Amino acid sequence: MFSALRVASRPGLTTLRVARTTPVALSPRFLARTIVTKKFTSDHEAVIFDSDNAVGTVTITNYAQSSLGDVVFVELPVIGTEVKQGDQIGAVESVKAASDIYAPISGTIEAVNEELNKQPGLLNKSPEGDGWLCKIKVADEAELKNLMTEEAYQKHCEES
Repeated sequence: MFSALRVASRPGLTTLRVARTTPVALSPRFLARTIVTKKFTSDHEAVIFDSDNAVGTVTITNYAQSSLGDVVFVELPVIGTEVKQGDQIGAVESVKAASDIYAPISGTIEAVNEELNKQPGLLNKSPEGDGWLCKIKVADEAELKNLMTEEAYQKHCEES
């Protein structure tokens, strides 16, 4: 590679030799593409689904956090709990209001964001990033079709 760069950088040289390498066998794992899909509920939850491990990261949307105001308490689900799409999985309390959180997709709670117990304000600072709520091992990927795309969700928010 470096010799090819040296040759290419020399004025007057027009031929370029490329070293021949042994082909590398790729496992199917390297050929698979991870697809990350973000879908929304009408209750202002979002799920970021990773097809590689069939896990959905549940968040509230930026619209929801701005409507709530300063978050002071977050109730998170218990790891290992089986949930169905639409089940209540937690709650958020703010200086303005309290709001339930619903499972955007069915599956098993695999992880919760314990940092929210110490810093509930993360939901205001980064609701769809550091302020994620829980991770669900998805039972049925087809349920994602029941959720809104980002464009449909934006339209839903404008109509509210």
